Amino acid sequence: MENVLSRIATINGAVNNFVWGIPAIICILGVGLLLTIRTRFLQIRKLPLSFQEVLGKLFVPSKTEHGAISPFQALCTALSATIGTGNIAGIAGAIALGGPGTVFWMWVSAFLGMCTKFAEVTLAVHFRERNAHGDYTGGPMYYIKNGLNKRWHFLATLYALFGVLTVFGTGNATQVNTITTSINAALESFNLMPENGAWIIGLAIGILIAVIVAMVLLGGIKRIAQVTERLVPFMAVTYIILSLGVVIINIKEVPNVFVSIFQGAFNPSAVTGGIIGSFFISMRRGVSRGIFSNEAGLGTGSIAHASTESKDPIQQGVFGIFEVFVDTIIVCTLTALVILCSGTVVNYGVDAGAALTISGFTVTYGKWVTILTAISMCCFAFSTILGWGLYGARCMEFLGSEKYIKPFMVVYSLTAILGATMKLDLIWGIADTFNGLMAIPNLIALFLLSGTLMKLLREKKYL
Repeated sequence: MENVLSRIATINGAVNNFVWGIPAIICILGVGLLLTIRTRFLQIRKLPLSFQEVLGKLFVPSKTEHGAISPFQALCTALSATIGTGNIAGIAGAIALGGPGTVFWMWVSAFLGMCTKFAEVTLAVHFRERNAHGDYTGGPMYYIKNGLNKRWHFLATLYALFGVLTVFGTGNATQVNTITTSINAALESFNLMPENGAWIIGLAIGILIAVIVAMVLLGGIKRIAQVTERLVPFMAVTYIILSLGVVIINIKEVPNVFVSIFQGAFNPSAVTGGIIGSFFISMRRGVSRGIFSNEAGLGTGSIAHASTESKDPIQQGVFGIFEVFVDTIIVCTLTALVILCSGTVVNYGVDAGAALTISGFTVTYGKWVTILTAISMCCFAFSTILGWGLYGARCMEFLGSEKYIKPFMVVYSLTAILGATMKLDLIWGIADTFNGLMAIPNLIALFLLSGTLMKLLREKKYL
């Protein structure tokens, strides 16, 4: 069995290196740069408007038509999928394997990604459909199908297929693993972990999560939106406050941290003591983890936004700008600062996860904070499971029909048990690979539909 897993890991490593190689990085950054230039840096011009739109709807009661959710609920559902282990475990792993300079490249990908996400959301709302139940359905597979010539329709099928395969790892197993890691850390810090009890506790957590996830997902898009609408603001504010506290307490270290970020972006060896010497490794880790976190380029967030009652694609697209800004520029940056400012030891060249981020908090606050970090990380991961469950259901619906959605959601929910009881090094790697594969058909579609996007912007007088 070990030989088989080792062989799978080797094959996946080769595929991953190709998927996230120089051509992929050029495509991801290139499409973002193209859209940025063609829209005249819309992510800068309309960033204040995005905050105004979101904050203006924050306290407005959600009253929606049948088969739709409010614009704010759509944003929260999309954010529920992006604000998760990518912000916590993903950033920790990126810094450990690529050095502090990965944070700079994460910022670059996020800056361009704000425009990419705007385009994805706008096109998803513009080309969406209603299914047999009257629910709005949309996303990359639909703007490929309804916006491009038939010869490109195979890209829609590829995207949906990769989407179904990705959700079990990216959206579920890795998220549950983060939950068990944070809970185990809290129990161990107070010496409450029974001897050899980690597996039993993991199994109990996995079963509980599977039941709760199934109850929410089987309730449909409105129930998912109602849960995320309440959960996302709470968890984001809690995590931001905890992280800001670490930064403030270690404020004297902040200038040195930013020096290491900018220096490490172009000369990683100078910051990591020669352990990480490749400029491209730093860039690759930063870009890939940035996309893993904010999903700009993957197109997944647009699936949630397409379910909104909003009839204005451009207006909903503005929410996409806010989504990437909060996810990466704020939350991911704070995670990086927690790790780099706190003084916790980073073993460069060795993969890391949520434990490294938790260590940054405990070094600063003490072991009591593991309780709060466990609660916060549970909320992050649980919300991501819900968001990706919706994405997988929509992809499954596109590939087959609505009759496959409930069986898919049952299997998807049960995956939580595996995520809570297994080592997930290989699953993390495979999830990373499928993320890259999802991006390819989506980026091709965004490039081909950029003219349509410009037309919609001119009609709205945004250009």
